[in-house]
Amino acid sequence: MLDWAEIDTVLLDMDGTLLDLHFDNHFWLEHLPRRWAEISGIALTEAKAQLQSEYAELNGKIQWYCLDYWGERLQLPITELKREVMDKIQMRPDVPAFLTALKQSGRDIVLVTNAHPDSLSLKLERTDLAKYIDTLISTHEFGVTKESWALWQKLQQRLGFNNETTLFVDDSLPILSAAKNFGIRHLLAVANPDSKQQARTISEFPAITDYTPLLPDILAHSKLSATATDNG
Repeated sequence: MLDWAEIDTVLLDMDGTLLDLHFDNHFWLEHLPRRWAEISGIALTEAKAQLQSEYAELNGKIQWYCLDYWGERLQLPITELKREVMDKIQMRPDVPAFLTALKQSGRDIVLVTNAHPDSLSLKLERTDLAKYIDTLISTHEFGVTKESWALWQKLQQRLGFNNETTLFVDDSLPILSAAKNFGIRHLLAVANPDSKQQARTISEFPAITDYTPLLPDILAHSKLSATATDNG
């Protein structure tokens, strides 16, 4: 599926890729509409309909991911509302071993998320992601999302990765397509981002439902071993 001998840098999405997307789906589709309806006095069905319409309109844009935008738009403390259901924030069960293998293999591991910095902080507080990943990037610092070619250009300038030796993993097919268009050679899709939903059939990219089968190849092509051999 992947030629790990050629992969030096691993860029990883967060929600749906490392973390169970159930939290985000539950928050944006159920919890936020319910709390907005309760606080504003509008009907729940109306709240859901309005939000679904706005989500669709903003899909892929930085505002869709921006907690400040939604806080102002709805006049609600979005981060505080997220804390009300933060018990649903959890890593995918196969992720700790996957990240451990990547770390042990000596590869550069970078988290690149469209999530707002406040959302990223909340998830780092709730999980052990920071223990495994040294570089954590929210695309909000660049002002554009992973759906945009400009983001990939800015990200490459920041990190200096080589397209030919970089793997990007995400659960979003449009974002994977954007990475492909930029020239990222190695791409991997996550077919089951939400543990409460069935896995999707994906044909456009190599796809996994469990990282575990990747571990032997990751470790067999350790960059630490290669460096030691190259140095004599």
